[in-house]
Amino acid sequence: MNLEFRYAIEALPFLLQGALVTLETSLLAVALGGVVGIVLTLLRQSGLRVVDWGCGVYISLMRGTPLFLQILIVYYVLPAVGLDIPRFFAGVIALSLNSGAYVTEIIRGGLSAIPRGQLDAARAVGMPRSLVWRHIVLPQVLMLVLPPLAVEFTALLKASALLSVIAVVELTRTAQQIIAATFRPIELWLATATLYFVMCFMLGSVTRWLERRAALYRA
Repeated sequence: MNLEFRYAIEALPFLLQGALVTLETSLLAVALGGVVGIVLTLLRQSGLRVVDWGCGVYISLMRGTPLFLQILIVYYVLPAVGLDIPRFFAGVIALSLNSGAYVTEIIRGGLSAIPRGQLDAARAVGMPRSLVWRHIVLPQVLMLVLPPLAVEFTALLKASALLSVIAVVELTRTAQQIIAATFRPIELWLATATLYFVMCFMLGSVTRWLERRAALYRA
């Protein structure tokens, strides 16, 4: 079978539209996942064993079951309980709930890496809790969690391809539709993989820039 990349070139505008949907779902999911992660972290800091246990169960379920099944459960369960939402937002919710569990563990790891002595010293001199978090905790946590958060965002962007199973027309679903019409799978899948690589590469570049800016701010 001869490769004819003109099919990929002709399909590029449609693939770019699908890539835009991929970015939209990923950005929304990582933002909502961050909110979920922060809320779970605060709940686990409450000191209530029941709350901590519930958060632990949630995190274990999200990390211990396939994202593919989580997407299907959200997509089919929400309408069954009377929440009829578009498949796009069902996919975003599923990605967000999954990502939130990982973000919680990332934040927890960042918090546990801060030397206890710094917090004790701040309290000893009477520094308010808000200032402790603003000037001691958050700057260090940001530096510690930024790289793993970028890895999580990259993983989420690639995992968004699973939304094609519920007919969200993102990049992978767009490629499937074009392949069904052109019968040129090799060229289209190569073009699709290239677009995923470009998006992940750009994300990595932005993350490295943010890390340098954060390091300069901290200095």
